[in-house]
Amino acid sequence: MPSIAVTGSASGIGAAIAARLARDGAEVIGIDLRDATVIADLSTPEGRLAAIDGVRQACAGRLDALVACAGLGPHVTDHAAIASVNYFGAQELLVGLRRDLAAAETASAVVISSNSTTMPGAESPLVEACLEGDETIVRQMAATLTGSQVYAGAKLALTQWLRRTAPTAEWAGAGIRLNAVAAGPVRTPLLEGGLSHAIYGPAIRNFPVPTGGYGDADDIAAVVAFLLSGETRYVCGSVWFIDGGTDALVRGAKY
Repeated sequence: MPSIAVTGSASGIGAAIAARLARDGAEVIGIDLRDATVIADLSTPEGRLAAIDGVRQACAGRLDALVACAGLGPHVTDHAAIASVNYFGAQELLVGLRRDLAAAETASAVVISSNSTTMPGAESPLVEACLEGDETIVRQMAATLTGSQVYAGAKLALTQWLRRTAPTAEWAGAGIRLNAVAAGPVRTPLLEGGLSHAIYGPAIRNFPVPTGGYGDADDIAAVVAFLLSGETRYVCGSVWFIDGGTDALVRGAKY
């Protein structure tokens, strides 16, 4: 039975992923603020260390897969927390659990990114600040930006970190595949929070989705399960857009 850790497992996409993997026969180690195997706050360095220690104890030092799903939406008023959870809460867990993934010999990890990373405004100084790893500077910078800028910037930084890291000897060379899912609007509590926001609500409703409507958390879970499976052993460093065709509509000339 494979051991798979899932952050943000108590609700939304994370809960759907955890349920899907459990149905597929995995031992799921959930990480969240509540209702999880490991209770930890990924917005703080101390909480991330607690999460790493908790997962390590639960998997006995051998982890077959990790899904970094926990995140805060752009409507959250604490913009610094958005950056801390969405970038550092994922990147530091991946780095911290790398040795446990390597112990599995053939392991895989998936991060939940966003199609907002390819939209105007995602590129900002916040991206490079995240990649440089100074959380104090990132949090200070986030306080001066809008929630959408911080959300997209943190997700873009995480995706760029993954793309740079995936092909290295420490990851691909050690038998660990890193991939990302760039999700579009999906019916979750996070999306509902955005829809109820005075500014972001109308913007989300006007967001073009060629297939019509919003996705379901199970749509993302199905792709994550596939990326973690042995059927995708040759997929590494890729970003899969699961957004009803929005990215293709907006950036049809790029791939």
